[in-house]
Amino acid sequence: MLAVEGFGVRGPRGWAFREVGFTAEPGTLTAVEGPSGSGRTSLLLALTGRMRATEGRAEVGALRLPAQAAAVRRISALAHVPGVTDLEPALTVAEHLHERALLQRRFGGSLRSLLRPRAERATAAALLRERALGRAGLGLEALPKGSRTAVRDLERIEALRLSVALALIGEPRLLAVDDLGLKLSASEVEAAWRMLAAVAEDGTTVVAVGHGAPESVRKVELGHEKGAADALAETGRS
Repeated sequence: MLAVEGFGVRGPRGWAFREVGFTAEPGTLTAVEGPSGSGRTSLLLALTGRMRATEGRAEVGALRLPAQAAAVRRISALAHVPGVTDLEPALTVAEHLHERALLQRRFGGSLRSLLRPRAERATAAALLRERALGRAGLGLEALPKGSRTAVRDLERIEALRLSVALALIGEPRLLAVDDLGLKLSASEVEAAWRMLAAVAEDGTTVVAVGHGAPESVRKVELGHEKGAADALAETGRS
């Protein structure tokens, strides 16, 4: 359950966003809409505990923001956020997946999982990667060089799916996705929203910034606040 009430972030030059309120049940998809500079990315960062809220509150499950931001970061994930989750163009899909699995094992796993035999850990990591790729709809066999395809050779929709898959490796309860329709065709935008709807149907609460969301998707509209872009740039991220 995601419950947001009077939520806002203010930086040195103004409000990134303020007075945002909505609820989202587990396994639902919510679209965040608004003009450039209205604080859409800031909202995603704040909801996942990566940016400290200035006013209001939010609850992610039983955890409260901003007081329990560290705990929220452990059960949430970001995808496709410029400057935060950028993919490395020279690395291959396999290298990105391997790197994310290592980070998940080191920082996201339990002590008990770290003590499991190496072969057992490797099998579990492979299953996590396969499940994440399947949920994101990224078929490695369809890529030019399979898992050895470099990110720079991916189509934009494939890069989006990879970013989502990487986020899903940690099996987050809350997934926040930015710029969903950035430079995508109309048909690709539709496919991207279907992908996120399928992710939500598996039980993950999904909040995504983008246009073209289906009518059935709950929408949250953000208004433009003067200085929002500067507030995003200068408010600390962690």
